[in-house]
Amino acid sequence: PTPSNISSWWNFGSLLGLCLIMQILTGLFLAMHYTPDTSTAFSSVAHICRDVNYGWFIRYLHANGASMFFICLYAHIGRGLYYGSYMFQETWNIGVLLLLTVMATAFVG
Repeated sequence: PTPSNISSWWNFGSLLGLCLIMQILTGLFLAMHYTPDTSTAFSSVAHICRDVNYGWFIRYLHANGASMFFICLYAHIGRGLYYGSYMFQETWNIGVLLLLTVMATAFVG
């Protein structure tokens, strides 16, 4: 006897954590070789893709991991809306605050 809200949709919280860990790790590896100077930024990205071992793959994981993170995030929110989790005011408000923080962080870069 399990609750009705335990289904395959339940996994999206864990997938969010996995995507977030992947984003942090690949972001750290990319930041080790990136230079934010306006005159050398493009060449540092080319350096990452061409000269760093599996740099192209790390960049690919970081770019597509961000999209996967937001897909999992919206699916997780959709699950909460479907099962009426918004009735738990404190938990829902913390989730909304986390969503706004994630969107602001993604916008700033």
